[in-house]
Amino acid sequence: MNDAVADIAAGCQSRGTQGLQTVASPRRPGATGPLAPEDGCCGVTGVILVGGKSRRMGQDKAFMEIAGRPLFEQVLNLFQECFTRVILVGDRAERFAGYGLPCLPDLYPGSALGGLHAGLFYSETERVFVAPCDLPFPNRELLRHLCSLSGDFDAVVPKGDQGYEPLFALYHKSCLAPLERLLKSGNYRIYDAFAQLRVLYLTGEELRRLDREEKSFVNLNTMEQFARTAELPVAGERLYREPQHYTVGVHDEAVQHQPTKDG
Repeated sequence: MNDAVADIAAGCQSRGTQGLQTVASPRRPGATGPLAPEDGCCGVTGVILVGGKSRRMGQDKAFMEIAGRPLFEQVLNLFQECFTRVILVGDRAERFAGYGLPCLPDLYPGSALGGLHAGLFYSETERVFVAPCDLPFPNRELLRHLCSLSGDFDAVVPKGDQGYEPLFALYHKSCLAPLERLLKSGNYRIYDAFAQLRVLYLTGEELRRLDREEKSFVNLNTMEQFARTAELPVAGERLYREPQHYTVGVHDEAVQHQPTKDG
């Protein structure tokens, strides 16, 4: 870790961030669902990435509303149902001052990879579940199932028809060193780290059964996409069954997206 990164980390600790995750996160008024984590969610910190610039959208996506609720609150409500520890990672922490949650800076600013690295660095649990702050339809059953599959793996990642979904996935602190090597090299593709990790990919029919509406990974980048998505039902019945199909540790070179440092 270089001196600048060490200074950021030390500054966060001096402001009292160390230990913040040891108490239950405050619940948003009107939040529903269980107060305690279930199944594999116990011992996992929920990390919400809040550092995106929303350049193509032209406004802060986190606070655009679907069915009367900001996208950020869609994710936060789910995380507070599933995890007793929730942290935010990103800049402009003042946007989230009213939620009573720690908002911690990236150690290597400017990318989702940097956000994931920071979430693992700050977490007091060995595992984190990461999601961006602007998912319109985060899937509770899929989240819980991914957490239940952790085992001895470094990461548990959905991989659908569109490729990897590394930003709705479970990671262990063992990922820190490979992620930091990528960041230092100027490579900001999260899935380029998978070749160095023991990854469990949730694929095929089992993923489709958990995401039968095919909405869990909807990504909104333009006003046109937002307008189409806002017309969809917010929630429908989702089918949950025991795992039948997933693959272990097979890394391929297919790259669906070439992220830059600025996302």
